[in-house]
Amino acid sequence: MRAGNGDGRPMTTILQITDAHLSPRHALFRRNLALVAGWARAARPDLVVATGDLSADGAGGDDDLEFAAALLREMPAPLLVLPGNHDVGSDPRTMPGQPVDAARLARFRRLAGEDRWVRDVPGWRLVGLDSEIMGTGLPEEAAQAGFIAAAAAEAGGRRIALFLHTPVFTTAPEDPAFDYWSVAPEARAALRPLLEHPGLRLVASGHLHLHHGFARGAVRYAWAPPLSFVCEPAIQPGMPGLRRPGALLHRLGEDAAETVLVAPEGLEMHWLADVRAETSPR
Repeated sequence: MRAGNGDGRPMTTILQITDAHLSPRHALFRRNLALVAGWARAARPDLVVATGDLSADGAGGDDDLEFAAALLREMPAPLLVLPGNHDVGSDPRTMPGQPVDAARLARFRRLAGEDRWVRDVPGWRLVGLDSEIMGTGLPEEAAQAGFIAAAAAEAGGRRIALFLHTPVFTTAPEDPAFDYWSVAPEARAALRPLLEHPGLRLVASGHLHLHHGFARGAVRYAWAPPLSFVCEPAIQPGMPGLRRPGALLHRLGEDAAETVLVAPEGLEMHWLADVRAETSPR
């Protein structure tokens, strides 16, 4: 932990990486991961949180997920992971060929780690959720709803930082539209104990392959840039954000989180159209 709150209490620093899309079948994106890992060795964050799509096709078998998890464990700080749609599948309405199910979730837990977690650090509660089961009606979704309620109820006076792969929303939390890019509208009610908690200060996500940040009241929303590729604007019409690779560093202060872009020199810029064959599910 780092000193820096002005009152002698330690400050926690969290490096968020996302959408690495790693695979033993190709060497794409490994340079970007290595450059961010080198930056982390010098900066020494307290934690690394990988917010999903660790693998190119972990939903399709062991190899990609096992390879990605092994590389990420070499990061020079304790690692927490969450699944993305490429790791465990997702809502069958958006991924009918790879719907999230109990077997895919079990594979993630076996090879990568828990798909939801709570970690307490000085003054803060960190909550990681599995966004890929939200809106599916699976038993795991109901179990996670109970987990969310308990995480909020037991936070005490701590500030809360929430991490997940898919953003809760891309326009407004009350937007009724269902799409590939955000949590299903009908699933957001289960998130209310955290989203409406007076201690919530940070909601950090990936999935969009965009770097963007905005505030709603006291809460900072952070869309982390990818370690892999960016999407063509035509795929994401009207969606704000910068298309560039990188990571985010979150500094958890006394009552707020400060978020800065991490973009070491030499990061490789890839467009989805150029790497789709290597990154699509098999």
